[in-house]
Amino acid sequence: METLAAVAGQNQVVGDGSVEIADLAYDSRRVEPGSLFFCVPGEKVDGHEFAAVAVEAGAAALVVERELSGIGVAQVVVGDARAAMAPMAARFFGEPTRELKVAGITGTNGKTTTAFLLREILEAAGVRCGLLGTVKQVVGGVEEEVERTTPEAIDLQRGFRRMVDGEDAACAMEVSSHALALHRCDAIDFDVALFTNLTQDHLDFHGDMEEYFASKRRLFEMGPRVAVVNVDDPYGRRLAGEFDCLTFSAEGAEADLTATEVRLETPLPGDFNVANALGAFAAATALGVDREAAVAALAKASPPPGRFEPVDEGQAFTVLVDYAHTPDSVENVLRAARSLTPGRLIVVVGAGGDRDRDKRPKMGRAAAVGADLAIFTSDNPRSEDPATIVAEVKAGAKEVEPGGASGAVEAITDRRDAIAKALSLAGDGDTVVIAGKGHEQGQEFERGRKIPFDDREVARQALRRLLGSGQSPAARST
Repeated sequence: METLAAVAGQNQVVGDGSVEIADLAYDSRRVEPGSLFFCVPGEKVDGHEFAAVAVEAGAAALVVERELSGIGVAQVVVGDARAAMAPMAARFFGEPTRELKVAGITGTNGKTTTAFLLREILEAAGVRCGLLGTVKQVVGGVEEEVERTTPEAIDLQRGFRRMVDGEDAACAMEVSSHALALHRCDAIDFDVALFTNLTQDHLDFHGDMEEYFASKRRLFEMGPRVAVVNVDDPYGRRLAGEFDCLTFSAEGAEADLTATEVRLETPLPGDFNVANALGAFAAATALGVDREAAVAALAKASPPPGRFEPVDEGQAFTVLVDYAHTPDSVENVLRAARSLTPGRLIVVVGAGGDRDRDKRPKMGRAAAVGADLAIFTSDNPRSEDPATIVAEVKAGAKEVEPGGASGAVEAITDRRDAIAKALSLAGDGDTVVIAGKGHEQGQEFERGRKIPFDDREVARQALRRLLGSGQSPAARST
């Protein structure tokens, strides 16, 4: 436990600052006796409205942006309750990132793979490493499910303390632009900050690419001991011009680390993974790992779930599931798949609802240009009409100049039906890429409704049906 005054730091305390704090909470439903409750204003609800509920549940004190009358407990008055969470949580949990080597990885694409690779390199070098990211988190060697790429500040600092207590010596973490903009990552003592790239995504939240970049830039403003930047990306070059960076390039640009005539054998297919491997290598060596040991670890590294992941039921064609959900990532994954495909390339792709609408036609265009057949379908429609989203994605295919597209396009709104159709059309030597959801285990609809849905399992089921029928995909030709 800590006293309220110790947790509050330099912030104003109204009431008894000696009261002991047993835990921190920002959700009134998770308040336990002795908790310090943060009244955080949100888009839809204001945490101040739940102060009385929190006190009734046992909150010993509140963090508020305006002093509340008649509440009966001590209050810490701050200018921004959300921004106050990170430094106060860091103090409460004993500044755990000062005891960990923390590498924060940000960018639009490649965060997950780079974090996984970095963790594998560190583990192979004998450095026990935690993981925080989109697919899963690993704390003290135990895998756990995640709700979001970068947790809220309180959950982050609690996780770091659990890592230290679980004898982790390092942490590889994905750092989202939302987390940076919302101050979740403040008060983290970063040893390494790594930038992968920046392409269009999340503009529903950030507004435009400059604001999106500004959020990513915050990671480097925090003063990491080493900044690692991909200078193949124009935004990476901007960062390299503003900060003292260790730079890398997979495309032959002038950099501290470059990849030329790549001959490293690794289970990671696709040219885009050269950049991910280089970034992980640069971060690992910055953390003290021997270069030869890092290369040896990369040679054995496996891709994370849902990243260019094959689904094999004995069919005569390749099936790949990938998380690609931006125009740039769709283009990259199709380019990589094309290089491995002697036959036709088929892609199943959609776009999420209640998110950046401007990228939808651009994704459609990338799919139409990159594949011989693009089947546009539903992703996570959330509150929007799935058919409308599909139509907006498909509209991008119509913008392709005559002769600029590889092949045909089709729209099948039901994702399960779209996957089954794509597989039924594939023949010997073809590749089917199922893009957009990757590792995800569910599909989100209106009013928060979520149904179980795993692209990999749906593909397996469809393949088994085909293999068990008279028209086995292993026996058909294109």
